[in-house]
Amino acid sequence: MRKNNATAAARFKDIVSVLRRHDIIKGLTPKKLREILEELGPTFIKLGQIMSMRPDMIPSEYCDELTKLRTDVAPMPFAEVMDVLKSEIGEAPEKHFAHIEEEPYGSASIAQVHRARLKNGRDVVIKVQRPGIYEKMAMDLKLLRKASGIIRIIGHTGGVIDMNAVVGEMWTTAQQEMDFLLEASHIREFAECNADIQYIAFPEVEADLTTHKVLVMELIDGIQIDDEALLRENGYDLREIGEKLSANFVKQVLDDGFFHADPHPGNIRIRGGKIVWIDLGMVGRLSSRHRQLFKDAVIAAAENDVYTLKDTILQLGRCSGEVNHNRLYADVADMLGKYASMELASLDAGQFITELLRLAQTHGIMMPSGVAMLARGIMTIEGVLKKITPDTNFLQIVGTHLPGQIYSREDIKKQLRHAGRALYTFGKHSADIPGQLSDMLKMASRGQAKLNVEFVGSDGHLNRLDKTVNRLIVGILNASVVVGSSILCTTNMTPKLLGIPLLGVFGYGASFVMTVWLIARILKNKER
Repeated sequence: MRKNNATAAARFKDIVSVLRRHDIIKGLTPKKLREILEELGPTFIKLGQIMSMRPDMIPSEYCDELTKLRTDVAPMPFAEVMDVLKSEIGEAPEKHFAHIEEEPYGSASIAQVHRARLKNGRDVVIKVQRPGIYEKMAMDLKLLRKASGIIRIIGHTGGVIDMNAVVGEMWTTAQQEMDFLLEASHIREFAECNADIQYIAFPEVEADLTTHKVLVMELIDGIQIDDEALLRENGYDLREIGEKLSANFVKQVLDDGFFHADPHPGNIRIRGGKIVWIDLGMVGRLSSRHRQLFKDAVIAAAENDVYTLKDTILQLGRCSGEVNHNRLYADVADMLGKYASMELASLDAGQFITELLRLAQTHGIMMPSGVAMLARGIMTIEGVLKKITPDTNFLQIVGTHLPGQIYSREDIKKQLRHAGRALYTFGKHSADIPGQLSDMLKMASRGQAKLNVEFVGSDGHLNRLDKTVNRLIVGILNASVVVGSSILCTTNMTPKLLGIPLLGVFGYGASFVMTVWLIARILKNKER
């Protein structure tokens, strides 16, 4: 226990030392924040990666800079890799592998990857988790929560990172990424969801050799999706690749509710005429309700429907306090006004969704992490499209996907049935209106009618008025106590203190307390 405390204290000292070296007291810039996280090591690099995917929490310039975080870290010794492999498999690696390359194929914050060949001649990659990484990240995050106040304010941008929310989300994501059986399950689920799509593929997993800390799967060489020259050299049509990539990502989001949350170019390969998705540890999920609301938001934006978009924002998120509906409506109208003259095909989906998330945040509406991850995922996909095929618009592909989903024959039948029921209910209740109106007039003529008025959207003003009246009442009571105590002083009432009736002394004391309270409240109100 004492050793753990000493280790934590030493690590905390390191963190503070790095923050001091970068003059964090003078404020943070996007570049400075990235450099700090890189210097602090694997846990903080992963934290930065999660922060870069939350444009609703931090300004876009910080998100953009954090995407540049170097994922490569110093490799662990090959002997250590072999020890982990032997410990997890339970046998000597030589029994299953004909060859394992000593030089790492990749070295990241949580794991290290090596190319290998199985005894059956199949080329694979072995993903090995760094020993003790779980414990180290857990300790770092515990310390980070203590030091979160130090890095809470971002420079002079006025934006504030909700460090507790980011750290909590980062730990949840990191725990998932540290369970390689879960990643293997993701790969199988993606393969099942896309089994009918001939141009999409995923690496095959060697289930018998995969554990919580070791993942063995098919080696995907292929061509990285942003290597335009090599793709053209091999006869690929970049526009076709862009359209198929977009269509599949839209399917993942709108049909499956299960999507690749980090679709940067390094995680997408072209091999044998197929788009192969790799590195599936970080995924996003959307419930059927959230998928429908996302569709509604796209349609509302396309139709400039302010009310529907406002209602969709409220349904998507969780309100942390009272929402000013008039202001929210006005802000949504202003946002849509900027896009009113634009067609769906020319709209930047990532920018639009990010702006929507920030608008929600300013009104205290917190979006689920899946929606925020989707925003960053769309921005990443759009970045890929702009590089390989600038003419392909992601939101246009979303638009072509929506009609078949929303205006299907079954949906039309449901809408007609709903409209029929609504019309029947309206007609039934309309017949009661004359009788109800007659009863109201009779009650009014007898003086029995009562009108209840509710002020909506004026709670702030009413609360301030209520506080003002309360202070006025305290002031009147204070004056009454002073007058009463002064009158008592003219009498010979006993007992006395310093020649003054004791009851009068109590009165002056109470008056002094009320006066101090009133002055404090007035000064506090002025500061606001």
